[in-house]
Amino acid sequence: MQTLPQGAPRVVLLDIEGTTLPVSFVHDVLFPYARTHLALFLVQHGGDATVQAALAQTAELAPGVPPLEQLERWMDEDAKVAPLKTLQGLCWEKGYARGELVAALYPDVLPCLRALHAAGVALAVYSSGSEAAQRLVYGYTAQGDVKALFSGFYDLRMGGKKDAASYSAIVAQAGWHAADVLFLSDIEAELDAAAQAGLRVCQIARPEDGTVAGTRHPVTTSLPEAARLFGLPGEG
Repeated sequence: MQTLPQGAPRVVLLDIEGTTLPVSFVHDVLFPYARTHLALFLVQHGGDATVQAALAQTAELAPGVPPLEQLERWMDEDAKVAPLKTLQGLCWEKGYARGELVAALYPDVLPCLRALHAAGVALAVYSSGSEAAQRLVYGYTAQGDVKALFSGFYDLRMGGKKDAASYSAIVAQAGWHAADVLFLSDIEAELDAAAQAGLRVCQIARPEDGTVAGTRHPVTTSLPEAARLFGLPGEG
């Protein structure tokens, strides 16, 4: 195992959309798939406990509105709402299992993650997509199942991604020290929150996604660049 430089991060916490996976995959593939299949999914799986819980939460958040109507409204708004994310993830699970969905990560991502993992860096995910949806992304990549690279998956149950308390909660739950954690995301407001919680941060501004580089934090265009910037191996 490679010896990490003194002071280098021991943990890399990763966003997904716009960071390890093109925004286009989420907006042009995953979201339309869920919209197309959600109504039938609810009919076929309405008796499942997880589905019932998500629908009950939807009813609590939007009293008097038919659940499917509210879910479609949230999809139109790209709302980061837990019951919607849960149900979208369940729809996607069926699509991945049938081979209708395959996650196409950015080409630099897996070589970098494998190098970090081999060097003893803990890898984890924090995304607005449900934990189940996160596991599907990394379980059904074009290169196969790579979930084993990650030690943790965190979603909106930890709190909103623009809230510093969410990052503190993740650090506490995982048993990390905030200063040992590097958070990578394309969204500057998320980096602001993580930095407020004491994490080190770096923006991934992918040219392919047209990400606008911020001015408050370090900025790179790929995972290997970010890794090297913080003294970590960028590739095998």
